[in-house]
Amino acid sequence: MSGAVLVLPGGQEVSARRPSPLLATAFVRSLGRRLAREGRTDGLAVHTVHYRYRGWNGHQAHLAGDAEWAADEAVRRYGDVPVCLVGIGMGGRAALRAGGHEAVNSVVALSPWLPEEDVAAPAEPVRHLVGRRVLIVHGTNDERTDPELSFRLASRAKKANRDVCRFEVHSDGHGLHQHRDEVLCLTADFVMGALFGRPVSRPVEDALAAPPPIGLRMPLAAGFGKSPRGWARR
Repeated sequence: MSGAVLVLPGGQEVSARRPSPLLATAFVRSLGRRLAREGRTDGLAVHTVHYRYRGWNGHQAHLAGDAEWAADEAVRRYGDVPVCLVGIGMGGRAALRAGGHEAVNSVVALSPWLPEEDVAAPAEPVRHLVGRRVLIVHGTNDERTDPELSFRLASRAKKANRDVCRFEVHSDGHGLHQHRDEVLCLTADFVMGALFGRPVSRPVEDALAAPPPIGLRMPLAAGFGKSPRGWARR
């Protein structure tokens, strides 16, 4: 294997219950299949991480700890290969938090759950993401995880790391159901570029190169991955 993707499913803010591996959402399964298919010729390994607990659980940050363990396991199994963390919801927060692992070269956070900003608490860290390529995708109508919080985190991360971009999926909600195909295509495009150096689509190039806020509020075009305009390469 020449690269690995670790898919981090959603979770809960607080829960000590053990999750069932049978509860993986259709989106998680679709994402895993798409990445495995796109990366097959490059020798990509794709694994879904099974958490010890369903909850983040405050300062214990169990899901981030499990993501770091999974990155260690990828190194043990495959050696010195680049690793991408792809997280959904609370798994998106875990991907961002664990992105500083030495094996990780890229992070994707889809509809990431992030804590409300509190002057009495430290802000969610971002400086450990320097040297990683980071993609955040959020539906503008998400009522479960606040898209404005992911924009603010992306803004702070962009100041330390120019390889950060964020796409907005207009009119879509937390599950990104209306534009699932476009989100899957965008994720695969970004991951293959980050792990294997493939040329990425023009919108991803533009988002990475654009100064904030333009590259952090990039609209995900309907039909991305299908229309020539949405998939043009330089």
